[in-house]
Amino acid sequence: MSKTRKSEFHPNDYVVYPAHGVGQIISIEEQEIAGIPLELFVVSFEKDKMTLRVPTDKATEIGMRSLSSPDIISKALSTLKGKAKVKRAMWSRRAQEYEQKINSGDLIAIAEVVRDLHRTDDQREQSYSERQLYEAALERLTREVAAVSGNDEVAAAKQVDEVLVSRAA
Repeated sequence: MSKTRKSEFHPNDYVVYPAHGVGQIISIEEQEIAGIPLELFVVSFEKDKMTLRVPTDKATEIGMRSLSSPDIISKALSTLKGKAKVKRAMWSRRAQEYEQKINSGDLIAIAEVVRDLHRTDDQREQSYSERQLYEAALERLTREVAAVSGNDEVAAAKQVDEVLVSRAA
């Protein structure tokens, strides 16, 4: 069973880990943990200076996935153009929902958070927690857009920003 999953990810592939965003598989290594031999993907998150070891047989189960297709990227960018859908629920409830969407690893859901929390200069100031969630979602979206398009993050951030600004106009 693990043979089929193993072929899904290879060293040097970029992958999306739901709770951390885009990382790169450095290697696949064998380790013995609690007397049980395990095969692990070693995933590096360069920006966060973090390395994660994920058991190969659990990778897809926990939501690790390949980068989105350019098709999904364009869907995410068109999601940004939509009208912000702000529910009238209490902020703590909305914040939880936004956090879940960000950590889902689903690019469209992350784009929805960016769209809903984006503020133009003439709108009211964001609260600290709103800004934190917005920046986390924007960073995840930008990193994946950059990784898929092969551009650097600055170019990807500019691309995302242009879509958000065009919506406001």
